Amino acid sequence: MTESILLLSAIPADLRAALAERFTLVEDKPDAAPNGIRIAVTMALAGAREEHFARLPELRLLVSQGAGLERVDLPAAARRGISVAYTPDVMTEDVADAAIGLMYAAARRVAEADRFVRSGRWAKERMGLGLSLHRKAAGIVGLGKIGQAIARRCAGLGMEVAWTGPRAKPDQPYPFVPDIRALAGRSDVLILATPGGGDTDRIVDAAVLAALGPNGVLVNIARGSVVDEAALLDALERRAIAAAGLDVFAKEPGLDPRFLALDNVVLAPHSASLTIETRQALIARILSDIDAFRTGRPFLDAAAGAV
Repeated sequence: MTESILLLSAIPADLRAALAERFTLVEDKPDAAPNGIRIAVTMALAGAREEHFARLPELRLLVSQGAGLERVDLPAAARRGISVAYTPDVMTEDVADAAIGLMYAAARRVAEADRFVRSGRWAKERMGLGLSLHRKAAGIVGLGKIGQAIARRCAGLGMEVAWTGPRAKPDQPYPFVPDIRALAGRSDVLILATPGGGDTDRIVDAAVLAALGPNGVLVNIARGSVVDEAALLDALERRAIAAAGLDVFAKEPGLDPRFLALDNVVLAPHSASLTIETRQALIARILSDIDAFRTGRPFLDAAAGAV
């Protein structure tokens, strides 16, 4: 008899298929407490909280697809003896590539140019000017593994890189700027790669966007919660910043419809990590961690020491 795995949220079809080959999948019903469930799977944006754990007294492993853990109650998991496996590092390089793609798409008006040609406007008018990126300044908010990968790419493009975060990292070659507003003021492109959660909630506000200025570009591959979205929409509509490239939003997939009317924003459907290679590696990591749990082998447990 195969072991049952509880799905605490909707999961991608490829992950579901891989799990279904090996396990019996059980859909979560908030008003029910399935018996004998030791393993549950969730998504980073859905997370899992104390109320989930309270209904599942036999749960011993939570697997979260994604690098962010701000929506998983790690102390509660630790108190109940629940390990938490997740998928850091797997997505690093592809997410960094996506950040650079959004930076170019926004600054050089790539999506707008595509629409310009397809609509037949090229025969009648000239495309507007974009912004050069060579020798410009990139400010990176959050210099974790993804932020570092973005910094390496920006430096390789001939950009001047600086960054901000909760604390300096003396081992990094890029200047540390303690204040995000000051970083925005010296940056042509502000790239958000910081974790979500209470500490970073709406840290990019109207004052930061004003400091970035009318020739500045904002790129967000972090979390929608990092940006004051009302302030961003106002800045884009007034051209108080030049453009934005966004992979994440305050509400997904039901983003604010005001974004759809703007030519100076490039919109992506939280797809920065969606490559064939990353999906294969991510699913392999999840299956490996589940197998390690079931056979008593070590794996990266985010809940270890969380109490």
